[in-house]
Amino acid sequence: MRFLTFVWRFLVGLKDMLVLLFMLLFFGALYAALSASPRVGTGTRGALLLDLSGPIVEQPATPGAFSLLTSGSSLTRQYRLRDIVHALRTAATDDRVQAVALDLDIFAGGGEVALSDVGAAMDAVRRADKPVIAYSSAYTDDSYQLAAHASEIWLNPLGTVLLRGPGGSNIYYKGLMDKLGITANVYRVGTYKAAVEPFTRSDMSPEARQAAQALGDSLWQSWVDEVHRVRPKAQVGDYIATAEARLAQAGGDLAKTALEAGLVDRIGDRTDFGDRLAQLVGAKDKDVPGSFRTIPLDAWINSNPASDDDGTIGVLTIAGDIVDGKAGNGTAGAETIVNRLNEGLKRGNLKALVVRIDSPGGSVLASDRIRRAILHAKSKGLPVVISMGSVAASGGYWVATTGDKIFAEPGTITGSIGVFGIVPSFQGTLAKLGLGADGVKATPLSGEPDPLRGPSAEAGRLIQATVEDIYRRFVGLVADARRLPPERVEAIAEGRVWAGGTAHQLGLVDSFGSLDDAVAEAARRAHIAPQRARAVFLERKPGILESMLTSAAGDNSQAEPDALTRLAAQPRLTLARAFEDAQGLLDGPVLQARCLECGPAAPDPQPQGRSRSTLPALLALLSR
Repeated sequence: MRFLTFVWRFLVGLKDMLVLLFMLLFFGALYAALSASPRVGTGTRGALLLDLSGPIVEQPATPGAFSLLTSGSSLTRQYRLRDIVHALRTAATDDRVQAVALDLDIFAGGGEVALSDVGAAMDAVRRADKPVIAYSSAYTDDSYQLAAHASEIWLNPLGTVLLRGPGGSNIYYKGLMDKLGITANVYRVGTYKAAVEPFTRSDMSPEARQAAQALGDSLWQSWVDEVHRVRPKAQVGDYIATAEARLAQAGGDLAKTALEAGLVDRIGDRTDFGDRLAQLVGAKDKDVPGSFRTIPLDAWINSNPASDDDGTIGVLTIAGDIVDGKAGNGTAGAETIVNRLNEGLKRGNLKALVVRIDSPGGSVLASDRIRRAILHAKSKGLPVVISMGSVAASGGYWVATTGDKIFAEPGTITGSIGVFGIVPSFQGTLAKLGLGADGVKATPLSGEPDPLRGPSAEAGRLIQATVEDIYRRFVGLVADARRLPPERVEAIAEGRVWAGGTAHQLGLVDSFGSLDDAVAEAARRAHIAPQRARAVFLERKPGILESMLTSAAGDNSQAEPDALTRLAAQPRLTLARAFEDAQGLLDGPVLQARCLECGPAAPDPQPQGRSRSTLPALLALLSR
């Protein structure tokens, strides 16, 4: 009887808990529906506040509810590039915005091209005689690239400017894999296809070093050129070359060193920064130091959407790693992208198509699936114009071959025309453990590629032949699309990665230009006046739950991080990212057109204030 009583009470308690959970979800959803899309009132005036607490990306990845609830803190928010750019451009012409406040204290960066686009939009605000005031306690390459476009740059008295340029060390797994007995059976085409080198070498090959050095130098030069153009008084080169001497001359004061080098304009804390803005736009609360009237970014974006539902220029975004099947935002799932394109075609009013690519590539089959879908749209008479973001390499360039014209920027990373395959096998591991593997075969290819004894010679030759065939197809696609002789494409292919400026000289891209330039070009090809062109982005709009999760992400209330804290976090993040890249290569399709040396497709959403743990990543990699 006691047992039945216990069961009854348990069931009643479970019912009550479920009812309570349902009520919480219901009222949470109701609240989200009422508050998920704040708007800016007609009488609102002040400074448009860009308190960027995460990275700027082409297409934000929506955090899952489980991740948000179990992370122990809010997830880092990702900001959509086009939303930021459009918000700044509309702010330039709207009298309600009197200034722009750019808070970069915990900004997580972005691609060089993305930051250039935001900087150009900030320039438009300044041309409208509206001040742009930037603040941070530690400027790095990315945050300073944005801040250089501001009319005033503020630095915390205990802060500094950390400019380092592209480059750094990579992890090579060959020694570890030898100790574990793991064999990476690599099949590739291309002298410069360095994505597989971490599994076959313990250091960088001379060819990979040459290509990486050239790329890094080109990207750094384009960064320096942009900063010098918008802020001529910033002595960037001298500041880096004579850092020790300058610091000693300033008595060890990092902030003063940056000020004397012309990198910043004012030294002050967050309250001083707020007081300066209050002088420009008025105080929000006179009793609160540093208070100024603000216009929240989310409210402004919702009041000024970048996508026009009635637009006739469709923009198809391919952002992140290209993978087979379906995927959420931030990853280029082939079926998801094809479905979005087909839904756009069903509208019946599209006159042209712009394909925006910000991807290092990925699956060969997925890349070709997207390419063929775009060609289908092209067969219906739609002009196709390609707009390259920060990265459009390997599988990303495979897709770009569909374009009637390709736009890129000097800082775009592109090329990487090459194919590779990796098949791990564990015959050495079995030998170390005293295990054997044996069996029978009905045909020479039965059980191949064999993970226990390694691929047979026949299987290896077959895989290599497949890789070479796909490479020939890749070269052929590029030759046809760019109207170049195949031997010319061969000379600039072989997996080598190029910066946008060099790619333009080589004929891999047609012109320098932004997404807006690509939309204008698509309009002209569709016989629409560019000034009348309206773009509709072929993406699924976020639902109520997604909007609520996005609003919940990116709490900007945490303490200001000092410069050394930022430096200390970089090695852990670099190590964790290396393990994730390696795991992705081993888990992904055998045949890939992917540029690993191009860097991550986008920064991953992760809990603020908590670094990724490298141990789980290492254990996951070793368990493959």
